[in-house]
Amino acid sequence: MIHVGIYGATGYTGFELIKLLHHHPQVQVRFATARSAAGQRLNDIFPTLLDTPLISAEEANPGDVDFVFCCLPHGASAPVVQQALEAGARVIDLSADFRLRNPDDYARWYGKGQPHPAPALLEHAVYGLPECYRERIRTAQLVANPGCFPTTVILALYPLLRAGLLGDAPVIVDSKTGISGAGRSLSLRTHFSEAHETFSAYNIGRKHRHLAEMEQETGQRIIFSPHLLPVVRGILSTIYVMVPPATDLADLYEAYRIFADEPFTHVLTEEKLPELRHVVGTNFCVIGATMAMADHTAGQAILVSVEDNLVKGASGQAVQNMNLMAGLDETMGLIERPA
Repeated sequence: MIHVGIYGATGYTGFELIKLLHHHPQVQVRFATARSAAGQRLNDIFPTLLDTPLISAEEANPGDVDFVFCCLPHGASAPVVQQALEAGARVIDLSADFRLRNPDDYARWYGKGQPHPAPALLEHAVYGLPECYRERIRTAQLVANPGCFPTTVILALYPLLRAGLLGDAPVIVDSKTGISGAGRSLSLRTHFSEAHETFSAYNIGRKHRHLAEMEQETGQRIIFSPHLLPVVRGILSTIYVMVPPATDLADLYEAYRIFADEPFTHVLTEEKLPELRHVVGTNFCVIGATMAMADHTAGQAILVSVEDNLVKGASGQAVQNMNLMAGLDETMGLIERPA
């Protein structure tokens, strides 16, 4: 039995994580922390049958568990990660504190100009995208779980990069996300009356902080335009890329064969395109592709990539990473839709 602890259990990703781990046959949750809800139980906060007790971070003992999941906000996560590693636990961090390898990038995008809180750990952190870094994840002590938007974008681009089908032209990414991507903190934009029956863009161009993660992992210059959908969960990214003039759909599908044996990344053929309903509540990322022009003269392809932002975009991918690190079947606790 694997013993785990969760810091930040009452955020959306923390709650999703507890639900997944509750159904995992090889996991026992030893502690779950919450700042303002310490002393209560999980079913006091959420409509769930799970009555997991919630304690303060100060009461938690990371030396008592095999794995620590850190679901704390950016900046607050790094000191807890450092403490857990020093206590001997292996750590999966769901914040952005260890995703960017260059500490200057962190200061720019997340630190508001302040230096990284634990720069010495950056070289030890493994980016937690199994489809790209599976073998490194298996032996890692610290895994930086990817962001939700970057997961859809990197997985769609990775096979084309490997096949040499992308040039130097900027990649245009148009993404739509459910409002749970903003977390549980109060925000006027995500109030029901503000988000319902409307559709809005935000941080478009080169302003969203997930841009740094996408460019780091793909090596491409990206123009990123996120939009807020009036749904609770799910991300759909439409990605416009320039490919060599003679490239056709068969070439794209051949490149995507690299995912043929992946348990959670599926590629649709025959120009079928995925929808949110294909993935909500699951750990799957589903990708479709088509050519921009019927005669292919433009040398442009359009990719569509979808995921559940709380599962493959966060907590499900964290469990997938834990399974790899623990030497378990990668799919354990993840094939079924979470309760």
